[in-house]
Amino acid sequence: MMQRILMIALIIVVVIGGGFYAYKELLPPPEQEAQGPVYSTKPVVRGDITVGIDVTGPLNPSRSGSIQAPGGRNYYEMSAEDIQYTLVEILAEEGTEVKMGQVIARLAAPELQTQIKNAQDELESEKKFLSDLTGLPSERLYEVNPSQGVILRAPIDGRVSGLSVAESQEIKQGHIVARIVDDSRFKIDAKLYPDEFSNIKLGDELALRFSIFDGIYYGTITDINPNPVPDGDEDEPAKGFVHWITIEGSNPGLVKSGLEVHVGIPLDKNNSTKVSWFSSPSTVTGFVDEERVLSTVEAVATQVHVKEMETVKKGDPIVSLSGSDVQKTIQEKLDKIREKEFELSQLYSKVGQMEVRAPMDGIIASWDTQLGAQVRSGEWMGYVFNTSDMGMWVEVDDIDVLLIKQGSPVKVTVDALPGETFEGEVMHVDTMGQDMKGITKFAVDIEVKGGPNLRPGMQARAYIDAGSAKDVLLVPLEGVFEEDGVQKVEILNPDGTTKAVPVKLGLMNDRLAEVKSGLKEGQLVITGSSADLLPSQHIGNKDSIVPSNDDNDKNKDKDKDKEGNGGEKTPASN
Repeated sequence: MMQRILMIALIIVVVIGGGFYAYKELLPPPEQEAQGPVYSTKPVVRGDITVGIDVTGPLNPSRSGSIQAPGGRNYYEMSAEDIQYTLVEILAEEGTEVKMGQVIARLAAPELQTQIKNAQDELESEKKFLSDLTGLPSERLYEVNPSQGVILRAPIDGRVSGLSVAESQEIKQGHIVARIVDDSRFKIDAKLYPDEFSNIKLGDELALRFSIFDGIYYGTITDINPNPVPDGDEDEPAKGFVHWITIEGSNPGLVKSGLEVHVGIPLDKNNSTKVSWFSSPSTVTGFVDEERVLSTVEAVATQVHVKEMETVKKGDPIVSLSGSDVQKTIQEKLDKIREKEFELSQLYSKVGQMEVRAPMDGIIASWDTQLGAQVRSGEWMGYVFNTSDMGMWVEVDDIDVLLIKQGSPVKVTVDALPGETFEGEVMHVDTMGQDMKGITKFAVDIEVKGGPNLRPGMQARAYIDAGSAKDVLLVPLEGVFEEDGVQKVEILNPDGTTKAVPVKLGLMNDRLAEVKSGLKEGQLVITGSSADLLPSQHIGNKDSIVPSNDDNDKNKDKDKDKEGNGGEKTPASN
C-alpha cells in the first residue's frame, strides 16, 4: 500500500515539475516596452559606376547585294542585247566568304555566236546600201553629210566616158550617168574557125595588128568558149561554126573601143613579121576595167564635177544629187548603221562576260538559280550579305529611352558564339514611341561591327552603355528616397541619432547611385531597420511589428521634442 502511494506521489511531482519548466521556457516574459529600431547601414564609398540597358534582338545585314547575270536588262524592249545564258558552274557555295570582283560562277551562251553573226550580216547590209547610194567605201561612210545629198563617185581609176548629165537635170534612179574606163588594158573578142581554134589554148600569147597605126602588139588569151556557135546573124544565114575567145592586152595609148584589129599566131618570136593571121578581123570591145556610174536615187543634179574623157581616181566626185527624200534616206541609214554597230559591240562585250562576279565583299547567302537553269542579262541569280557591318533593331520602354543617346557604345554577344564580344554603336533612337499592347516602345537602331562567323537572323544580346563614372561617391540605391520633390538619404550619426540629408545624384543603376554633393566618404547611409520601418517610426509591442496608433502618437510627440533639439533623431529607449 505504501509503495503505491509513493508511486502516485512521484508521478505528481514529475508532472508539476515538467509543467513549471515548460511554463518558464515556452511562455514569453512579461510585456515590456520594445527597444528602439536597429538600423541597417552602408557607408558612402568611392568607386566606379556604369549604367546601361540590356536588350535582345536578331542580327540583320547592314549591307547586301544581288548576284546578277552580266549586262543590263531592258524590261520594255527585247533585243539581241538580251542574251540568254545557262548556269554551268557555281564556284562559291552558300556560306562561302567572297571578295568583290571574285568569280563565283560561270555561264555559257549557246545562242550568242548566232546573234553576233546575224548582227554582222545586218550591219554589212546597211553599210552596202549606203555605200552604193553614196559611192563611198564602207570605211568612209561617216564622211557623208545628209544635207549635201548624194555624191556619185568614180568606182575605179580611169577616164570619164559617156557623161550624160547636166546640172539642174532631174535624174531617175538607175540612170547611167557615165562610165569610168581604165583604158590601160583593152579587151578583144575574136572568132576562130575550128581549124584555127585547134591551134590555140588558154594563156597563149597572140599577135595584134591595129588598123590605125603600125607595129605588132601582143595580147593574152584570158577566156575560151569550147562550144562552137553558128557564124552568122539575123541578116545573113550561118556559113559554118566558130569559137569565141577573149584577148587582153596593154594599151599603147591610142586603142579605143570599136577599133579594128587583126589577130594571129606568132610563128617566130625573133621575127615579129612571121605571123599566121586568123581569117576574120576583130574589134576592141572595151577595156578590162570599166564601171558604170549609176544614179542610186531619184533626184536633181546640183553639180557635175567632171568633163568627158577627164582622168579621175577611184572615189573622185562625178555628180552631186540632192532632194528632201535623199536627205531623209541618208539620215535614216546612218542612224540604222550606228544602231547596228552599237548592238554588235554589246554582243561582243558579252563574249567576255561569261563569268559572274561578286558585287561586294561578303558571304554568299543564297543561290536562287540552279545549275543548268537559263537566265537573261541582268537577271537576279542570288544574294550576298556583308558581315563586317551588321545591325540590330530593338525596342526599349519610355524609361530606358531617356538613357540612350545616338553614338552610345554597345557590347554585343551572340548565343551561337559564346565568349565572343562584338563592338557596336547606337545609330538612331526614335523620338516618338509606338503603342505596343498598352506599353509605349521606342525603336533603337544599332550598328554592329561583325565578323565572318555572324549570320543574319542570329539572336543577339546587346548592352547599351548609357554612361559611366570613375572614382566617385556611391550610395546604395535602397537608401535614396524622395521627399517634397527633393532626393534625400538618411544618415546615422556617430552618437546614434539620424538625419535626413538632401543630395544631388548623378548616374544610377539597379544597385548604386552616384552622389555629386551632400555626402562625404565614410558616412553611414541607413538602408533599413529591424522592423522594416522608416527610421522615424518606433516598434510597438512584441506581439506585432506594425506600429499602433498610440505608438504613432508617441512618435509624433517625440519628433516634436527632436525638432526642438535641432532636428536630430534618437533611438527609442526602454
